Amino acid sequence: MDAPPPPQPPAAAPPSVPARRCRSLPAVEPLLFLATLSLGLQGPLATQYLWDRLGAERGYSGPNASSPAGCGNDSAADEPLRQEVEALVSHWNLCINLGGFFVGLFSVTLFGPWSDSVGRRPALILPAVGMAMQAAIYLLVMYLQLHVAYLLLGRLLSGFLGDYNLILASCFAYVADTSDKRARTFRVAILEACLGIAGMLASIGGGQWRKAQGYINPFWLVLAASLAAALYAAFCLRESVKQQKPAKLLTLSHYKAVYRLYTAPEHMSSRRKLALYSLAFFLIVTVHFGAKDLFVLYELGSPLCWTPDLIGYGSAASYLAYLSSLGGLRLLQLCLEDTWVAEIGLFSNISGLVVISLATTTPLMFTGYGILFLSMAATPVIRAKLSKLVSETEQGALFASVACVEGLCSLVATGVFNSLYPATLHFMRGFPFLFGALILLIPAAIIGWLEIWDSNQHYSDFSEASLSPADG
Repeated sequence: MDAPPPPQPPAAAPPSVPARRCRSLPAVEPLLFLATLSLGLQGPLATQYLWDRLGAERGYSGPNASSPAGCGNDSAADEPLRQEVEALVSHWNLCINLGGFFVGLFSVTLFGPWSDSVGRRPALILPAVGMAMQAAIYLLVMYLQLHVAYLLLGRLLSGFLGDYNLILASCFAYVADTSDKRARTFRVAILEACLGIAGMLASIGGGQWRKAQGYINPFWLVLAASLAAALYAAFCLRESVKQQKPAKLLTLSHYKAVYRLYTAPEHMSSRRKLALYSLAFFLIVTVHFGAKDLFVLYELGSPLCWTPDLIGYGSAASYLAYLSSLGGLRLLQLCLEDTWVAEIGLFSNISGLVVISLATTTPLMFTGYGILFLSMAATPVIRAKLSKLVSETEQGALFASVACVEGLCSLVATGVFNSLYPATLHFMRGFPFLFGALILLIPAAIIGWLEIWDSNQHYSDFSEASLSPADG
């Protein structure tokens, strides 16, 4: 009679304690924060390193990455050499970014659908390890003064393991797995706010740290942040895929899963909306990346002629839009549908870009940044709507395709906006921002039309349901 009670408590107690520990750290946001901090530090530092290294090799003694910026610091004799260094830096940046994009395009669309079967954690650990390996190769280049072509090798290696785009895709898929449809938009907005906070810290802290201690110490933080992200995914994160099953990695079925998202004949109306929301997302993110690329150039030139301190404040103001958009989204959701919140966000984006395109003074430029306070509210709404259009077993494939769209946005934005800026300097310096504002009218029209179409569909369905008993 005494024997049955003792076995019960020991058997029940041990499993419950670890389970609670696992649930205490289910959030994927710290991982995305660490990965974004790593990337945000690495990008500008690598470009400045290329500038200083290639400039020194060619004997360029004009203003470098360490010099305070200003208008017209170069002498006439230095101008051809500066242009040569600029062209070389641009060439190597293009090679490194294109190499990473095309390799990552195939790996992200392979790992993303694969994670729908085997789970999200492998698809988070592998790219974080790849980013750490890339940072280690960059450190070797700096310590040993290796040829800058080795930077491309590090980028390709990271691309093979999925790179940052796979982390982004897997984090959003993880949130889709662990949130209900009503709360999903806000959870996605929290993830995007992590991007803004990490980017702000990296842009402000990275520049000051590099100026004080050079390139090597900040790159150790890049390596540490990537390794911390990998360790967090391996040991702290719970698996979010409910029904895991073994699946081959190297198979064309993963690419077919992404293709089927947009072409499956069943649910044609959902697939049509999927394509239209993806187009809206592509245009919004392309304008966002394109404008961001030009902000510093615009601020450096006449008549603004900003100093490094003002450029840092401007960068911080642009990243603050992530946080203000999160708060605005939460408040507006109390009284509006998600679609109309996205429309308000697009109106904020359009208005801010128009003001910036006309800015000739520092107060007016910061006014433009202030008007952009809700500019990041549209993308979390679109991501959430996309995730609701597919089944639970397609979230990895969906966000893999969205990550590839973001990579394409970066390339298109760089090509279009960086070509448009010098071509329009002679009649309007801010024309690319005005062009971006006009482009944003297209996604605003798409999102509004889809919402009205959905409302009409629901109304007709409701009318048919209410009339059917009378007919009977």
